[in-house]
Amino acid sequence: MKLENTLMMIPGPVPIAPRVQRAMGRPMFGHRGEEFGAIYDECREILAELFRTSNEVFVISGSGTASMEAAIGNVIGKDDTIITIENGKFGERLCDIGERYGNAVKLQYDWGTPIDLGAVEAALENGAKAVAMVHNETSAAIKNPVEEVAKLAHKYGALFIMDAITTVGGDTVEVDKWGVDLAFMGSQKCIAAPPGLSAITVSDAAWDAIVDKPPYYLDLKAYRKSGSNSPTQTPYTPGVPLISAMCEALRIVKEEGMQQRKHRHAQGAAAVRAAAGALGIELFPKIDKYHSYSNTVTAMNIPEGITDKQLRGGMLDMGIQISGGQSHLKGKIFRIGSMGNFTATDMVTTISTLELVLAKHGLVDRIGTGVEAASRELDKI
Repeated sequence: MKLENTLMMIPGPVPIAPRVQRAMGRPMFGHRGEEFGAIYDECREILAELFRTSNEVFVISGSGTASMEAAIGNVIGKDDTIITIENGKFGERLCDIGERYGNAVKLQYDWGTPIDLGAVEAALENGAKAVAMVHNETSAAIKNPVEEVAKLAHKYGALFIMDAITTVGGDTVEVDKWGVDLAFMGSQKCIAAPPGLSAITVSDAAWDAIVDKPPYYLDLKAYRKSGSNSPTQTPYTPGVPLISAMCEALRIVKEEGMQQRKHRHAQGAAAVRAAAGALGIELFPKIDKYHSYSNTVTAMNIPEGITDKQLRGGMLDMGIQISGGQSHLKGKIFRIGSMGNFTATDMVTTISTLELVLAKHGLVDRIGTGVEAASRELDKI
């Protein structure tokens, strides 16, 4: 199967629109001139709308993990305590980064299970400079109670750091309303831009908490200083073609409108869950009143009678790429993304291909049950 004929239905990177692809191919231009400054400013302006914040926004030439490290490394020093919350792969990454810079108090839960808000408050009672958690944990397809944790953090005078890598541009994010001090996103997720960029927002409280020796390349004060130049600049040479592409992708997001875009993402995920229910496939995450299923990816247990290789490999042979589990969940779950510029047709194609693979292994009696269930949700887009 040729790569250009493969439909990527993974939780990032996602397919990019032809006009975004073309934006990367424009003639090169300098990153210290007015042309770059105008594009960079437009990116920051639209991103601020997506983050729903009046805080400063900066685009970093580095994936979401770069902004994740910038958020922690700029406010946590060797004598500082950061509470990190893990119920999936990317919460684990926050824990690992927290340990590099300061004293990390780890609150760890089985992946895909609810966190304990009482335990968060108990940890805060012992003192901490910051709390960090993932909004939408794509490794387990569970959405975490960031608003509640932000309230607890500020109750005890701590900063709140939020990984919004897989929600900005696809789900509700309210940085100012929720009281998020540092939030970050990744380019290859919901906004459907190429991989390689991320963006971060910084509150006044976070600026006041910057450590004396932040990371060199990810020094947020350096980004702030360059961002105040005229024309606007970045402190170091950015990925100019990538920023051109990001700007075009953000224009597409704005043209669709965030309300419609959020609705489309939510219905895409609802369609996958409905298909799973109709096909007797168990959803992986466990949710409660504070947690919900992800709107940008769905994680399901691999049914008995088929292996991960047979399921995902069979779908890939038919032109559909989906994701498996990470770390200890490899071979146990599979994940279907509802992220970016996907269409209802993409979702139906993915579900129908899943049904064909399951039928090949004798796991469904009738092809079409999953598509019928999914279509009822997709009709609402």
